[in-house]
Amino acid sequence: MTRTASLLDSVRAHLRGTDDDHRVTTLELFFDLVFVYALTNVTGLMEHDIGGETVLEGLIVLAVVWFGWCSYTWLGNQARADEGLLRVAMVVAMAAMFFVAISIPYAFADEGNAAMVLATAYAVVRLTHLGVYLIAAGDDADLRSVILGMLAVASVMLVLLFAGAAVGGSPQKWWWLAAVVVDQLGVYFVRSTRWRLNSASHFAERFGLVVIIAIGESIVAVGAATSDAQLSTRDGLALLCGLTIAVCLWWLYFDVVALVAEDVLRRATGVERARLARDSYTYVHLLFVGGIVFVALGMVLLVGDHGHVDAGRYALYGGIVCYLVGHLLFRLRNVGSINVGRAVVGVLMLTGIPTLAALSALVQVAVPAVTLAALVAVEVRAFREPRNEIRGRRPSISATSD
Repeated sequence: MTRTASLLDSVRAHLRGTDDDHRVTTLELFFDLVFVYALTNVTGLMEHDIGGETVLEGLIVLAVVWFGWCSYTWLGNQARADEGLLRVAMVVAMAAMFFVAISIPYAFADEGNAAMVLATAYAVVRLTHLGVYLIAAGDDADLRSVILGMLAVASVMLVLLFAGAAVGGSPQKWWWLAAVVVDQLGVYFVRSTRWRLNSASHFAERFGLVVIIAIGESIVAVGAATSDAQLSTRDGLALLCGLTIAVCLWWLYFDVVALVAEDVLRRATGVERARLARDSYTYVHLLFVGGIVFVALGMVLLVGDHGHVDAGRYALYGGIVCYLVGHLLFRLRNVGSINVGRAVVGVLMLTGIPTLAALSALVQVAVPAVTLAALVAVEVRAFREPRNEIRGRRPSISATSD
């Protein structure tokens, strides 16, 4: 027992704790490259066989991957990701997540072992995270207790994943959906407010970077869909519309929203900081990333002219709605108000799904591009003074901006 304790103390001594000045490490950025690949394959999974069941499968896999990524963001906030045992754990998790990513396109196929490979690799991701987190918790009894609670939840979740992979066929998605639900309900049952958030800046930066990654993936997907030796005028205009949408998605988040949210998180302390991080980032940011993934799918189908115009419109417009709903919830949770302009644009995009079916694919891409660009222009003009104050990093940050 003494020898085991001595070994743990030795391992823990090589872990470097974090404080409020901690920032994102290069190893975490390296880890995110595998996450990019996973997002790309989620889009590919849904693109391969357009339909409601495929969309559900894509959402399930996205949720699985997302919460695996989030777990290492919390761990990297407890201790530096590029030091000691955590560095080794990050590399192991990155390798396992890579196998998760390559399995995604075939995870629900009737043949092959992709589902079992995904479940096994994901088990490595989650159990490695919890094991290292338990060591990093040190003498913090509350943190150790919540980690042990999450170990129990993760065990049930993984059993459901393996069961679904073993059963296969149509029931698989329901087993995996149950796994996702158990995983997320478990966060509340084990009182997730006992998690520690040492650096608000690191945490906000990690999630901001993943939004950039998702937007970048959408640009890559659209570019690949139209890559050809002969670029037509139609393709050129469609690409410009797609790029405009991507820029607007970036602007709506990073121009002001990310700055305000980080400031709110930084000023929060203790239990309230953990609760705010859980709600605003772990959960609400899934809407951001999920929305961007569907925007990418919609633009691939419309810009690439694959003959799935209706599916492309549903994906593109639905993805934008999801992204804007994320913004509404993000602001509501952080500053207690709603951005009316973004709510109106969300409703317009939602009504555009059934009403714009007769338009060409190019026009269906152009409509959200023009609408989002107009929204950005209106916000810049309407909130000029508070926007300049926030972006100038003045001490007083107005919660009524953006």
